[in-house]
Amino acid sequence: MPVVNPAGPATGPAEPGGTAESAVLEALALLGPGPAEVRPAPAAAVHRAAAWPEARRTAALAGATDPAAPARAPLAKALGRVLAAPLSALTDLPSFDTSAMDGWAVAGPGPWTVQDGGQVLAGGARTVPLADGEAVRIATGARVPADTTAVIRSEHARTDAKGRLYADRAVLTGQDIRPRGQECRSGDRLLPAGTPVTPAVLGLAAAAGYDELEVLPRPRVEILVLGDELLAEGLPHEGLIRDALGPMIGPWLAALGAETVATRRLGDDADALHRAVTRSTADLVVTTGGTASGPVDHVHPVLARTGAELLVDGVAVRPGHPMLLARLGPGRHLVGLPGNPLAAVSGLLTLAEPLLRVRAGLAPRPRYTLPVREEVQGHPHDTRLVPVTLHAEYAVPLRYHGPAMLRGIAAADALAVVPPHGARAGQELEVLELPWAAGGCFT
Repeated sequence: MPVVNPAGPATGPAEPGGTAESAVLEALALLGPGPAEVRPAPAAAVHRAAAWPEARRTAALAGATDPAAPARAPLAKALGRVLAAPLSALTDLPSFDTSAMDGWAVAGPGPWTVQDGGQVLAGGARTVPLADGEAVRIATGARVPADTTAVIRSEHARTDAKGRLYADRAVLTGQDIRPRGQECRSGDRLLPAGTPVTPAVLGLAAAAGYDELEVLPRPRVEILVLGDELLAEGLPHEGLIRDALGPMIGPWLAALGAETVATRRLGDDADALHRAVTRSTADLVVTTGGTASGPVDHVHPVLARTGAELLVDGVAVRPGHPMLLARLGPGRHLVGLPGNPLAAVSGLLTLAEPLLRVRAGLAPRPRYTLPVREEVQGHPHDTRLVPVTLHAEYAVPLRYHGPAMLRGIAAADALAVVPPHGARAGQELEVLELPWAAGGCFT
């Protein structure tokens, strides 16, 4: 893919289904302003923590490299993916004139003589044409007989003792008939490439005659939980703590369009981590813990040993400063999350979400701001991400937002982006909605 200059001139939002470069430009525009040009740097050249907007833009660019090839999926397997090609109608919809109501199909002016032969049902055989002055009972969705003038709803008609049909109100030509091609004609573009496949999209595709769709594959993610101190079950005891990230990260990534192929606990073992990283076939490896420079922090040495290209090494954000992003090979990346739970959430939103959304073909979430209801303390130099609840007119900061805490984020709708030195009450702040608050799914 050509190098993209995020600060280049904008020509308006990219149309879904455009080039990969235009889609990335749109993503970068929504991720906010960045440096003049974001270029991945080799590990030896990284000397500072990346600014928070710069880190997110770098992650989005990483997701656009080596794009996955589209694949065809049956409708039952396509939910939550993204259309790789426009959805065009394979037939007229409806494909014949149909009745929009239960009632009577009539021809010409009334009163009408009821045609012998019962009634016209949906899915029934081709009907006999109506002559002027004739009527026949018809069900919703049934093919309208040839030469039908209108359909009269059952509640708007009556028959006399001789079986003749009368309308209780004026009859308009074409009323309650869905004409062939009313919704679309064969070949019409129904949806552009880049549209997420929702239940409604599945219904439209089925109605238009599709049995399978051309979609982008879900990014495959493997999660490696590091730390000898972690318990998989039971109460914390004797210096051991429960693993909070293993149960959380997989469903979180699923809400971003990814498929978690495995969640593995490795402990603090450099060789085991090296084997896991080099043998993984996932598009994205996510590690938890081990990204700092302590005696058992093995992520950096393992990445150097594997020859990975370090794209982001630390981000000027609190919590989550020691997060990282590396390129393992063509189409394969690693996001290293800090071990503290809220710091790991910060890493998910900063690095994993932009990369995965671009990789999955999903549009970035629109940027918007809300005023904060009260003053928010800031860091002297770094961006802060603070859990908030969202109300119609403002965002309310929550307590329990320390790096090791999940109580605040569990009650939150979003994270507020707090600039260095903090924000005063009423100040507009960008908010990052959490996937479930923004309508994400966990399939």
